[in-house]
Amino acid sequence: MPPENDDQAYDARRASQDEFAPDSSAWSVSEGDNEPTLARRFSAEQPPSSQSDDLWLSAEATAATEVAASAEAPAPDGALILPKRIASLDLPQAVAHSVADDPAMSDIFVSPAQAAAAQAGPAQAGPDFSAAAAYAGRRVQGDEPVRDKASAGKHALKSSASGFGQAVGWTILGTVIPGLGLIRAGRKVTGILALVLFCGVGVTLGVFIGFNRMALVRYATNPTVLMSAAAVLLALALVWVLVIVGSHLSLRPAKTSIGQRVGGAALVGVLAMLVAAPMAVGANVAYTSSNLVSSVFKEEKSDNVPVIAPEVIEVDPWQDIPRLNVLILGGDSGTGRSEKTGMRADTVIVASIDTHTGATTLFSLPRQTARIPFPKDSPLRKYYPNGFYDGKDGTNAFFMLNAMYNEIPRKVPKDILGKTSNLGADVMKVGVGEALGLDISYYVVVNMDGFKEFINALGGVTLNVSTPIPIGGKKGPGYDVPPKEWIHPGPDQHFGGRLALWYARGRYGLDDYSRMERQRCVVNAVVKQADPVNVLSRFQAIADVSKKTLQTDVPQDMLPALVDLATRVQGTKLRSIVFINGQDGFKTGNPDWAKVRSRVKKTLKETDASNTTPTPDPSASATPSGSATPSKTATAKPKSDDLDSACGYHPEKYKEALKHNQLTWCERSNANYKLCFGKSRS
Repeated sequence: MPPENDDQAYDARRASQDEFAPDSSAWSVSEGDNEPTLARRFSAEQPPSSQSDDLWLSAEATAATEVAASAEAPAPDGALILPKRIASLDLPQAVAHSVADDPAMSDIFVSPAQAAAAQAGPAQAGPDFSAAAAYAGRRVQGDEPVRDKASAGKHALKSSASGFGQAVGWTILGTVIPGLGLIRAGRKVTGILALVLFCGVGVTLGVFIGFNRMALVRYATNPTVLMSAAAVLLALALVWVLVIVGSHLSLRPAKTSIGQRVGGAALVGVLAMLVAAPMAVGANVAYTSSNLVSSVFKEEKSDNVPVIAPEVIEVDPWQDIPRLNVLILGGDSGTGRSEKTGMRADTVIVASIDTHTGATTLFSLPRQTARIPFPKDSPLRKYYPNGFYDGKDGTNAFFMLNAMYNEIPRKVPKDILGKTSNLGADVMKVGVGEALGLDISYYVVVNMDGFKEFINALGGVTLNVSTPIPIGGKKGPGYDVPPKEWIHPGPDQHFGGRLALWYARGRYGLDDYSRMERQRCVVNAVVKQADPVNVLSRFQAIADVSKKTLQTDVPQDMLPALVDLATRVQGTKLRSIVFINGQDGFKTGNPDWAKVRSRVKKTLKETDASNTTPTPDPSASATPSGSATPSKTATAKPKSDDLDSACGYHPEKYKEALKHNQLTWCERSNANYKLCFGKSRS
C-alpha cells in the first residue's frame, strides 16, 4: 500500500535504499528548461541491463507518466513533474523527482496507481505526484511491491555488506578516538562533546607528565584526590562504553543479517572490555592507594620529624637536607614470646640517602650492641647519662640495642619526646642517630610476622646462596635441635616469602653477623625487585600486606618527595657496613663511638664516589704496554662493601665459615652433608 504521510514515505524510501536500491551516489540531477531530470549513472561495475527495470518503473508506467507530463493543464502545487524529454533518454528506467519538496528523496518512485491516473489526464484526475502520495516500490504485481531475488538481491547483499563493513571500521576508529564514530553517524553534538571530554583528559595528563611530574605525584599520593580519581575513572569507563555502543548502533545499516548483528555485538563487547578493564584496574589502584596512604602515613605529624614549610615542600623539600637518614627496624613478637616482652628489634639498619643523587649506604648494628648513647640536649640523657647501660655489665640482655624498643618506654614519661605515635621507635632514632653521628629523620618498622607475605606480594626476590642456610633448629645451654631442612647453596635462586624469611633469619650453626650480612642482601634484592612496573602490576597485594606489616612516621605531605627520591635510589649502587664485634676496633659490649662515626663518614664518601662517573685524567701516564699505572688510592681497601659484590655467589665462604667454627654440623656425617647441600659428598 502507498504511504499515508511524508514520514512513511521517507521510511519507505530508506528501506528501499538500504535493502534494494543502488547507492544514492549513483544518481545525478540535471535541469533543463526548468524541468529537473533524474537519471542513473551507470559505471563499469553496474552497466545498464534490460533486467534491471524491475527495480524501478516499468515501461508501461514510464509511458503513462509521459502523458501527464505533456498535458496543457498546470500541475498542482508540489506535484512531481516528469520532463517531456524523458522518453529520449537512453536508459532502461526513469524516476520521478521533486526538487522543491525534498531534494534528498531521489529514490522515491511513482506507484502503478499513479501511473494509471496519469493516463486519464490531469483534467479528470489531477494526479498528485507529491512526496506524500509517492510509493517506494519496485516492479509490482497487483498493488504491492515484490522482491525479485534474481536481480534486486545482488544489489541488496552488496549494499548491506558494504555498509556494515564501514560501520565496523568507524566503530573501531570511534573507540580509539571517542566521539569520532558519533560525528560520522551524524550525531555531531554528542560526538563533539565526547571528543572534547576525552581529549581534555588526555591533554591534561600529558601536560602533568611532561611538564609538572611532581604535581602529578602530589595528587597521586593524596588520599582525597585518589578516592575522587577512582570515581572519575569508573564514570569515564561507563561513558566510553556508551560511546562505543552508540557509535555502532548509529553507524550500522538499518537492514543487517543475523550474522552481522551477532558479529557487531561481539565487536562492541570486545572493544568495551578493552577500554573498561584498564580503567577499572586504574580505579582499583587509586582506591587501594587512598586506603594505603591513609592507613600507613598520617596527616598529623610527630614532634620528632623535620619541620619543613609547605611552600618549601612544593618547590624542593631537600634544598636544606642534603642527606636523608631513615631507621629501619625489623622484629616480631616471636612465637611463644610473652606479651610483656613485646617486639624485639632484632634488625637495626640505617639507610643514608644522598637526596641529590640517590646514592645509598646501609649501616647495620648488631642487636646485642650495648651503651647506645643519647645527645646531651636530649631529655633521655637525664635517665641514661652513660647511654643505655646498667652501669655494670655490657652483656645484660635487658640493656642491649634490641631491648630499647620496649624497655625505655616503660621507664620514662610517655611525653618525654613530645607528640609521638611510637615512642620506642623514636627513642631508637635518637640513640642510633647519636651512635652513628647521623641525624635520623624517619623510622620504618617492619613486622617480620608479615615479611613473607610482603615478599610474596612483591613476586619473590632473587638471591645468591653461598653457604647452606638452616631452616629452623635451636641450640642453647643443655639442648641442641638441628634443622630438618636447609637452603642449599647456589647462584640466582628465586625465593618466595617463606625461604626469603629464613634466608634473612636462619642462624643455627652461624653467628648473628652472618645473618646481618644476609639481611642487607635481602634489602638490596627488594630495592631491585620493587621497580615501578612490578610494584604497579602487584600493587593490590603489596598494599594489602603493607598496611599490616609497615609502620612509619613519614607524614603524608612528604610522600611526593620520597616517591621521587625512591626513583633515584633505583639507579644507584648500594654500599653497606656491618659492624662486627672484634673488627676495626668495634666491640659490642663497649663500642668506641668516635671510631664508629669516623668510619661512617668515610663510608659515605666512598658511596658518593662509587655513584659518580669518573672523568678520565688526560695527564695520567700509561706504561709502554698500554696499561695504566695504578695509584695508591686505587689499591686502598674500602671501608664499606659494594652490595652487588658482597651479595654475589661466593662458594668459598663455606670454607671460611668452617674456619670460624660455623656450619660444622654439616660436616659431621654424610647424611648431614647431603641435607645441607642437597647432594652427596663428591
